Amino acid sequence: MSIKKFVDIFKRSHNVVVGMLHLEALPGSPRNKLPMSKICDVALREAEIYVNAGLDAVMIENMHDVPYVKSSEFGPEVVAAMATVATKLRHEFPHTPMGIQILTTANKEALSIAKCVGLNFIRAEGLVFSHIGDEGWIDSNAGSLLRYQRTINAEDVLIFGDIKKKHCSHSVTSDIDISTTARALEFFLVDGAIVTGAETSSPADLQDFNDVSAAIQIPVLIGSGVTKSNVHKFLSANGLVIGSHFKTDGIWYNGVDQARVEAFMREINTLRQEMS
Repeated sequence: MSIKKFVDIFKRSHNVVVGMLHLEALPGSPRNKLPMSKICDVALREAEIYVNAGLDAVMIENMHDVPYVKSSEFGPEVVAAMATVATKLRHEFPHTPMGIQILTTANKEALSIAKCVGLNFIRAEGLVFSHIGDEGWIDSNAGSLLRYQRTINAEDVLIFGDIKKKHCSHSVTSDIDISTTARALEFFLVDGAIVTGAETSSPADLQDFNDVSAAIQIPVLIGSGVTKSNVHKFLSANGLVIGSHFKTDGIWYNGVDQARVEAFMREINTLRQEMS
């Protein structure tokens, strides 16, 4: 993918800030307590904080649906619920770049929602090689996903893929370093690579990020652990996907904290001005 397609969507080539909307537990998941109307209300309220603070994009994810299961094991209610929230967000914020991830490895489901609702990108797991997650063995799926993308004419939806992703064991591919994994992602026609730390809120290793950036021409995003205090290290990344740092006390399961969001955006905007 040329960087032009990335810039056409996000209006900048580097340090695009993507705010995570961790949806309240959806129907069918063990912690679900709210009706869909309330789940949508929370998402809309938090999206408004992000948009008003000047973030470049938002992304929805069913992170409260613990314990996670692979897409073959959850019911159609997950897709229906995610599509409902996405539709309301797109209607309320028609010009904001938006993305979606559905846990776990529900890449086709996410792509179908993006296509139908008009979202701009998805975050996908398990695209190249295989790994073991909390949910068990995850097979690679880039080939089938991109064929599905062509089938539903969703090639305008960008696919960003995690490599050596957090919360997973990669011992089975320990002989393949992260740069080689990134090159495989690029070779398999994926639109961007996401580098993470070992778990949610853990910063990505700076050397991993530098190695991946040097290895591929497609965009590289940081997918965990970016904060106001360390963002200066990752300004050369094409994108910064931020969830935990924007929450009350910096804990992912809390609500979005407007003051933390605004403080972060003041910091990154200052850094952007210094770079220009």
